[in-house]
Amino acid sequence: MEIQENFVNKVANSGLITLNLEDYYHPGERVLYDIKDNLFHGLMLREKDFREFIKGHDWSQYEGKNVAIICSADAIVPTWAYMLLANKLKPFANEVVFGGLDTLEAVMFAKALSKINTESFANERVVVKGCGDIEVPVAAYVEITNLLTPVVKSIMFGEPCSTVPVYKRKD
Repeated sequence: MEIQENFVNKVANSGLITLNLEDYYHPGERVLYDIKDNLFHGLMLREKDFREFIKGHDWSQYEGKNVAIICSADAIVPTWAYMLLANKLKPFANEVVFGGLDTLEAVMFAKALSKINTESFANERVVVKGCGDIEVPVAAYVEITNLLTPVVKSIMFGEPCSTVPVYKRKD
C-alpha cells in the first residue's frame, strides 16, 4: 500500500506580511554624554566655565555617533546648557536627544518608522516580528501599531506560524 502525503505550507499561502522592526535599526554607535562632568563641585553649572568648555572641546569625536544627553547628578542645570550641547553636537552626530540610551533608541526607531509608507500596508494582514538579534524597544512596537492601525486589516505579533492577535478591523 502506497501512501502519498501532500504537505501544504499554510504560512506561505496565508497572505500575511511580516514586518521586522530590526530592519529599521540604525547601526551607528550610541554614546551617553553626562553633563555631570561639567558641574562645578558636582552641584551646579557655571556659565563661564561651561562656555569655555563648549568653545574648546573637540566635538568632531562625535562624528556619525548617536548621542544621548543626561545629567546623572542631582544638580542645578539650566535648560540652555542642554541646548548649547545639542547645538555643538548636531553638526557631527547622527542623532542627539535629551535622555538616556533607552530614549535615544526610541527616538531613532520613531524617526525611522515615520518614513514608512503606511498605504503600502492598506487592507493587509501584518505580523510584526517579535524576536530577533537586535533588541527593539517596546516604544517601536507601540509606534508601528499606531501607524498601521488606521490602514491595515489586522496586526499580529510574533512569527507567522505562531501569532498573537493585536488588532482586527471590523468590516
